[in-house]
Amino acid sequence: MAALVERDELQSRLVEYERKAKGAISPNTKRALKADSAIWSAWCANEGLSSLPAMPDALSAFVDDQATSKSCATVRRYIATIARMHRAASLNDPTKDETVKLAMKRMARAYGTRQDQADALNRPAVDRMIAAAGDRVRDLRNVAMLALQYDTMTRRSELVAVALEDIARQEDGSGTVIIRRSKTDQAGEGAVCFLATDTMERLASWIDAAGVEDGALFRSVNKGGKAGDRLHDRDVPRILKGMAEAAGLDIDPSGHSARVGVAQDMTAAGFGLSEIMQAGRWKSPTMPARYSENQQARRGAAAKLAALQNRF
Repeated sequence: MAALVERDELQSRLVEYERKAKGAISPNTKRALKADSAIWSAWCANEGLSSLPAMPDALSAFVDDQATSKSCATVRRYIATIARMHRAASLNDPTKDETVKLAMKRMARAYGTRQDQADALNRPAVDRMIAAAGDRVRDLRNVAMLALQYDTMTRRSELVAVALEDIARQEDGSGTVIIRRSKTDQAGEGAVCFLATDTMERLASWIDAAGVEDGALFRSVNKGGKAGDRLHDRDVPRILKGMAEAAGLDIDPSGHSARVGVAQDMTAAGFGLSEIMQAGRWKSPTMPARYSENQQARRGAAAKLAALQNRF
């Protein structure tokens, strides 16, 4: 009976935490937490172990098992979710135990920590995708969406959250858009991003064809060409992949591909890391530096020496 009472109490704490966290956690984060906790709970059930509270030895075994088929970044996310589950239930965090830390180090040494990078959507790829697009209402939407994402380096959730009211046209034909909330701006302070003249023209073509008068900028389009509800963020990579295939590009773009491509284009153009961080609204230099490392290598001392020695 004591164990049942304990489980009931833990469940009560989790429900109370979810109530308090309502509105404080983004939908994407909530979905990821739910999916990760389900994977952990299923693994524990299969092994006959307690998922909450968890024992350090169980977590160590979980890390060893998952590392054989998952990336190091994914396993680290699982462990972060398990830690959050325990905090939500007012339990001691077992992920801080030395046994778990050693398992994480063992994973890093065995499999490395380098993550696969999304295929880049740099300017030549973007231009080919735009040129290959048709003139249907759906095509106009796709072109406008890609153009805006390239200019603003928006993540897919930020892209589909843009509203017509967020766009402002300038006298010279260029424009701006307000990104009201992002992964690194959960408080919603917002950021104003530049839109080139050709992007504004593509946005105008889509808006006129779809009859968008207010609200969500990028919407679903039915077979008859009528605009519907706001796109979901999971629609973005699907649309980009379709455009890439139509352009004959051998890439598999994701929602982050434009961020990778623009970071590379900016590096190739000679912009500094701080400028790229500001444009992409990064708080840390880690990811933009990772995205542009190939371009940085070609501008580094070794490349300059090779050029001086006529070996380039």
